Amino acid sequence: MSLSNTANQPHSAEDIQTFLVSNIAELLKVETDEIDIQENLENYGLSSAQAMMIVSRLEDLLGFQPSPVLLWHYPNIESLSQRLAEESEDTKVIGDSNSVIKNTTPVVDLKAEAVLDSSIRPVTLSFQPVVEPERIFITGGTGFLGAFLIEELLQQTQATIYCLVRAANVEEGKNKLIKNLRQYALWDDSFNSRIIPVVGDLSQPLLGIGAEQFQMLATNIDTIYHSAALLNYVYPYSALKAANVLGTQEILKLACQIKVKPVHYVSSVAVFESNAYAGKVVKEDDEFEHWQGIHLGYSQTKWVAEKLVKIAGDRGLPITIHRPPLIAGHSQTGVSNTHDFICLMAKGCLQMGSFPEVDYMLDMSPVDYVSKAIVYLSRQKESIGKAFHLQHPQPVPLTVLVDWVRSFGYPVDVISYDAWQEKLINNVTSAENPLYTLRPFLLERRSEEQLTIPDLYLKARRPEISCEDTLNALAGSGVICAPIDSKLFMTYTAYLIESGFLNLAD
Repeated sequence: MSLSNTANQPHSAEDIQTFLVSNIAELLKVETDEIDIQENLENYGLSSAQAMMIVSRLEDLLGFQPSPVLLWHYPNIESLSQRLAEESEDTKVIGDSNSVIKNTTPVVDLKAEAVLDSSIRPVTLSFQPVVEPERIFITGGTGFLGAFLIEELLQQTQATIYCLVRAANVEEGKNKLIKNLRQYALWDDSFNSRIIPVVGDLSQPLLGIGAEQFQMLATNIDTIYHSAALLNYVYPYSALKAANVLGTQEILKLACQIKVKPVHYVSSVAVFESNAYAGKVVKEDDEFEHWQGIHLGYSQTKWVAEKLVKIAGDRGLPITIHRPPLIAGHSQTGVSNTHDFICLMAKGCLQMGSFPEVDYMLDMSPVDYVSKAIVYLSRQKESIGKAFHLQHPQPVPLTVLVDWVRSFGYPVDVISYDAWQEKLINNVTSAENPLYTLRPFLLERRSEEQLTIPDLYLKARRPEISCEDTLNALAGSGVICAPIDSKLFMTYTAYLIESGFLNLAD
């Protein structure tokens, strides 16, 4: 757009509004008339990378860097444009081309948020486990882990799988589920009759399916797997609450009505991101009372949502909790989610020719290990009421990955973190490198007490997640986590090259 070359002059709210509509439409591959300036921004479902690209383009347009989180402090394009226009005018008056709109995220009292509706409690406390469920309800079926959970449930049970999916109608919902399974090489035509789309919305009351269908599901479903969550490293708690927290409450309501249905909840090791756990060993049955210092909106919602699940468990609802780390590709096929943070970071570092020198342990677990472990553990009666850590049992230093990358022919250096950031600023200047869309995120500064994404995933300020009890529970199951070695790296690299995500010339 012609506006992109006018960073030396103030911009009106109308200019910025037009710019945002055009760019959001481009990223979502829709027409501009499909973008409503009064629609809540989070409803457009921008990924973290897409949000970062918007921030980067705004920086080029305006001449200053808006805080990424600011985009979701204002409910829609119209109000955000007005705020940015005011900041644009103020910036030109003081002549500061390097100014940044500060992150003014309010402090959320997560403990006060963790209150489960008093009416949500099991209709009876005499629960008899269903050994072979006939009908399973699952959320997150159009996601990465969700696809593998569906496939594993289809393989390990004879159940019909009812999948909550956002869609205009049942046909579109079924197509979305099939397309997702196909893109991860999981689809088999024999699955067709056993996958039933339930058109709804996790962020809406009664899951957006209406009272009658909600009651029908409450009557017929035997088991629930809740793996859906809006995962975005930019959105604040307020933008994620409806889907991740209130959606979990609606799942618990469904589990408690008509007949008791166990809930197998996919949480995250992110519930231990508070500074209080930094450098400490955290076990599966440890309480997670500390929330101060959790600053990522996503992590905050996972903390609150798991608290709600625990409260329901205390009221008598049979639950299991599964806490995966960052999830890597399939250990045998290499099939990966190329849109996740780690893939984008790895590709960006390869293109830049530098990795940051950080004391970081690669502890991601292959998706097949995570999905198989969840399904196996959830089917054991001894698991009820317990939490499980699906962290890789044998993490390796980041330097192992760097050494392997070098042996594969990629010329990469390891430089200090500060030098790496400087190189990111000076050398990564276009969206051809995935790090360009992440720059505002990776370079954002906060106080010493707060952690940013680089702190959490590139610096060693995290707890040590113990998975000893989980491994004991998996003993004899045949569910084994593939080691992080050259064979696994080769499997992933082969897939990423074959899929076109990586290019040997990068």
